[in-house]
Amino acid sequence: MANILSPSNILSRQVEMAERMLPVLPILWELFINWGWVFLPFLLWPAVKEQWLFWRNELWDEESNKQTLIEVRIPGEIIKPMRAMETVLAGFWQLYGPPNWFEKWWKGQYDLSFSLEIASIEGVPRFLIRIPEKQRKMFEQHIYGQYPEAEIFEVEDYTENVPKNIPNERWEIWGTDHFMPKDCYPLKTYRDFETEREQVEEKRIDPIAHLIEGLSDLGEGEQMWFMIKAKPVTDAESGFQERAKKEYEKLVGRKEKPETPHLLYQISSMIFGYPKESETKEESELYPEMKLTPGERDIVAGIERKRTSHFFECFIRYVYIAKKDKFSASRIKIPMSYLNQFNNQGLGATIPLSSTITKVKQNWWDWFWLLDKRLYIKKRKMFRSFVRRLPASFPVEKKDESFILSAEEIGSIYHFPSRTSSPTSLIQRVDARKKEAPGNLPIDEENK
Repeated sequence: MANILSPSNILSRQVEMAERMLPVLPILWELFINWGWVFLPFLLWPAVKEQWLFWRNELWDEESNKQTLIEVRIPGEIIKPMRAMETVLAGFWQLYGPPNWFEKWWKGQYDLSFSLEIASIEGVPRFLIRIPEKQRKMFEQHIYGQYPEAEIFEVEDYTENVPKNIPNERWEIWGTDHFMPKDCYPLKTYRDFETEREQVEEKRIDPIAHLIEGLSDLGEGEQMWFMIKAKPVTDAESGFQERAKKEYEKLVGRKEKPETPHLLYQISSMIFGYPKESETKEESELYPEMKLTPGERDIVAGIERKRTSHFFECFIRYVYIAKKDKFSASRIKIPMSYLNQFNNQGLGATIPLSSTITKVKQNWWDWFWLLDKRLYIKKRKMFRSFVRRLPASFPVEKKDESFILSAEEIGSIYHFPSRTSSPTSLIQRVDARKKEAPGNLPIDEENK
């Protein structure tokens, strides 16, 4: 016990050490004043680079990359809605075209993307797509290719019809982003639902009917906006195929190929002999894939199918906006429970991103610290991010806020429902196809 220092002894030793450092402090301060600026550019470079790119992107958007919002009025009958939408999205992938160094850092160009949206304004759902204006014909061609009876027309942005200062004394907002912790694993798609297995239209089940019915139930003064922002990418930008391949080989139990030994190691091994492996080890005659259970085989097949398909870097966002006297907290469960239908338990799943949920968690160290102000800032940021279709952390990019979805997965989540699967009368549909008049009609020469 004699070796244990008392608090007074510890304090006195700290004072002695501080007194010894006092003569050195002026020297250190002099060095900082004279040479500290050398480190300043290195400290400021990340922020300067980020702001430069942000400025150049803004200029490019204003001059060459204007966006337009189109509404798709869907046909009355659609035989295979999700499979058709997968084909449409595979066509949208040709939007891919990453800029080179000069185009990115000087011209301000970035990877093009599009936004698949559903907006329910006081109970009337509308299917919309926000696209680059110069690429409109390409998008329309692919939609008409699968839905020839659909009608497509440009519309005003629905986010412009609400006050710009939400939340305020009259309007309230709730919203969140969804993210995918393990995007190598597939979500449930139309292959897992009865809609593609049933031959009779009346027996088919479409999961989007749940969402449409919920959106149709909104009343006066209520709006809900749902969005999937998608950017075509390859393995070069995302590294997804390599990640998925490693996960695939891990599940099937394949061994990684050994790396080629260093030249010096090879020479020394030739002199002293290679280390011999145990001769008692018995290799299985079965392929690793044959040892998997039926459930594991489905997972492995899903990973391989997702890895070899057209895939997009995405984020999913939805917000509920309503007048304060109409706001109902139960509405926020409509899109959340809809997305939950596509989750594979314990594997591929989208879950709310806690940093974007418009509420403030109280912790033991900050349970009182400006809670109202922090909540207001989160709501304002969510509203602004949706209106501008920006990532939650913009202009900073965070890897955990975006994830990879295949065309099959996106088409299963966002597609145009048939009348049988979603019989609500609030969806505007095209019931009759418009055609040109036949050329052999008699012509009145007097009125010609």
